[in-house]
Amino acid sequence: MKNKTGIKIAALALLLLPLSLKAQGPTSPEEVEKKMMEAIDAQVQKLTDLLDLEYWQVFYVDSTLNHDYHALNDEFAELQKAKVSNPSVAQAVSDKWMERIDSSFMRYFTPEQWEKYTKSIARRERAERAKRRGEVEKPRRGSDKGARKKK
Repeated sequence: MKNKTGIKIAALALLLLPLSLKAQGPTSPEEVEKKMMEAIDAQVQKLTDLLDLEYWQVFYVDSTLNHDYHALNDEFAELQKAKVSNPSVAQAVSDKWMERIDSSFMRYFTPEQWEKYTKSIARRERAERAKRRGEVEKPRRGSDKGARKKK
C-alpha cells in the first residue's frame, strides 16, 4: 500500500514539476532539465518495481515519459509566453498528455500489468479526466456493471 501511495505522489510531482520550477523564480534551463530527468528516472524505477517490467518495457516507458513530459513542459511554456491564465486551459493540456502517456503504456504493458497499473496508479486520474471531458468512465472488461438489461 505504501508503494502505491509513493507512485501516486511521484506521478503528481512529475506532472507539477514544470509549474513548480517556474513558480520558484529564475532557474537555469540546466537545473530544470536535471530536476525533470531525476523525476522521470524515479517514476520509471517505481513503475519497473511495481509492474516487474521487462528490459524493453523499461526502455519504452522511459522514452514515453521523456518525450511526453518534455512536450508537456514545452506546451506549458507556450501558455505562459502567451500569458494564458485560465487554469482550465492548463488542466486540458495536462489531461491531453496524461491520456497520451496512458495510451502508450497500454500498448507496452501486458494485460496483467495494465490492470495493476490502473488499479494502483491511474484509475482515479483517468476517471477525473473523463469527468472533466463530460464522459462516463467505461466499465472494466469482464464487468457487467453499467450494462443494460435486455427486456
